[in-house]
Amino acid sequence: MAENLPTRQGEVEQILANSSDQRKVIIMAKSILEKATEQLCRTLFLDRITIVDLGCSSGPNALSVVSQVLDIISKLDERQSKEEERTLPEIQFILNDLPSNDFNSVFQSLEEFNKKIKEERGNLLVPYYVAAASGSFHGRLFPSSTVQFFYCSTSLHWLSQAPRELGSAEAISQNRGNIYFTRTSPPWIVKAYREQFRRDFSTFLESRFEELSVGGGALLIFPGREGEDEDGDIFNHISELFSDSLNAMAEEGIISKAKLDAFNMPFYSPLLEEVKSIILNESSFDIEQAHLLSYKWLDATKLDILRDGKMIANGFRAWNESLFAHHFGDAILDELFERFAERVSRGILEEKLTNCTVSNIIIELKKNTPP
Repeated sequence: MAENLPTRQGEVEQILANSSDQRKVIIMAKSILEKATEQLCRTLFLDRITIVDLGCSSGPNALSVVSQVLDIISKLDERQSKEEERTLPEIQFILNDLPSNDFNSVFQSLEEFNKKIKEERGNLLVPYYVAAASGSFHGRLFPSSTVQFFYCSTSLHWLSQAPRELGSAEAISQNRGNIYFTRTSPPWIVKAYREQFRRDFSTFLESRFEELSVGGGALLIFPGREGEDEDGDIFNHISELFSDSLNAMAEEGIISKAKLDAFNMPFYSPLLEEVKSIILNESSFDIEQAHLLSYKWLDATKLDILRDGKMIANGFRAWNESLFAHHFGDAILDELFERFAERVSRGILEEKLTNCTVSNIIIELKKNTPP
């Protein structure tokens, strides 16, 4: 995952919070997590439950899943009738992200987090422990049958790599100047991204199946698309504007054209049907529920063109800065994102972005255990 920059991450959340439809995504995800956590506690009869947050990052929300689950279990303990006389399990939380993630800052914040949780929950607080496991979720991370629940939010759209086919002379020629597939890209480039996602997501499912115990499950939340028409997809518009900024700097000799041609975003937002098809083909999980929630990205009644341009650029930087810094170097980033912010503001002014949608896929899975 790209490194989080806390101040800019706050700006991202401010953009998202402007939409009542975005809150529907948050509410639905929280409801599914609550139901799944209660089922784990009531049906597995274990002394300890292990919950893994895949792609936890290191910003202010790195411990949000820990907080949500503890809140759910505290309320469950409060409601539990005296006749049940059953002690709720201990909870082992494991935070996962790439080795480059700033786990030190996460654990430095843990002492204050623990203090706050104890003050809020009091005697209802179950024993819990927080650990970390670095590594890519595009492969095995844990021993077999040791995890009861996986939570993964805003991470699965990241590919293990950009499709290798994009490094060919043909791809560079046909998609020159673009960092992603666009509305004008040839179909085979879109297919290359789709196939890379299929391979990565299949590996993800195979790995999680081995790691989950009987009765275990997962909640996956990640960006998706409404359909094959890219005209209303926000990331296609944003990547085009970002490509324009890079191309202008390449024309001025600030970055090399060869470096630009060699860069492709390792990102793919799939269709819901694509995701469901991969899961069914793998046959290792039952789909408990699957949703695609879409909403307008910008509220046309609350636009501030310059402010929103800068805010969107800063949000894009927060999610991707380490990726761009690794390929293009740190020195050009400030100028690059200033140019990008100007292009985004212009796109808002010309109403190219106001009709774009953001879509989120929310899927709950249960390990498919043969009878």
